[in-house]
Amino acid sequence: MLAFAPLHTVVGAAGAAVSWLADALGPLTGGVATAAAIVLFTVAVRLLISPLTVAQVRGERRRAALAPQVRELQRRHADDPARMQSELFALYRSAGASPVAGCLPALLQAPFFLVMYRLFATSDGGTGLMAERLAGVPLGWHLGDGLSGPVVAVFGVLLAALLGLAWFSSRRAKRAAAATGTVAGAPTEGPGAAVLGRLIPLLPFTTVLVALVVPLAAVLYLVTTTAWTALEQVVLRRPRPVPVADGR
Repeated sequence: MLAFAPLHTVVGAAGAAVSWLADALGPLTGGVATAAAIVLFTVAVRLLISPLTVAQVRGERRRAALAPQVRELQRRHADDPARMQSELFALYRSAGASPVAGCLPALLQAPFFLVMYRLFATSDGGTGLMAERLAGVPLGWHLGDGLSGPVVAVFGVLLAALLGLAWFSSRRAKRAAAATGTVAGAPTEGPGAAVLGRLIPLLPFTTVLVALVVPLAAVLYLVTTTAWTALEQVVLRRPRPVPVADGR
């Protein structure tokens, strides 16, 4: 357990920040102060890590811009994998890009999401957050704990919001792939691209499945962070068509 002491400390500090926000919002929001604090805290964290998101998107765009040349090299050297890898490396090096561009910023965001998960899905940090309520439903309540009128209403609204956001993100992923000829910055015609192309549009719906098993506080977090991601898709990930290589 000692190995997790730093994480426990960070989660405790994050929980204290949420509690402070709830106290500050109390006079304005009344009984929904803690829920409002969760939303505001989530937005603040997403703003904090937004430079990493921008770096990730830029890396994906660099890879997408090279997609026509990558497809041509894959076609030309399909029978010589070693030569193909060598040519691909030279292409990325000459363009000042990397085949894994965008992965490092995504990895750097992981600790932030881990803290948020621990804060809103467990009682780690000892903040008492899970004992607070939204519309009469404890923030620590799971769907599996039992259904009542307030539980069905609160969870129903939040799950419907997640479904709508997942549908929106899935459609944008399909449109982006069609417009750019890439999936997450990778060519749609490379090895495994077909599987990736089918998998990426389904990923947003996994958030809905997660929401079925986590407590209400975590569902609030998921709705907020998913809505923020959808906004980022509109602002940062607007599809930019990539010219199709002429094969010469």
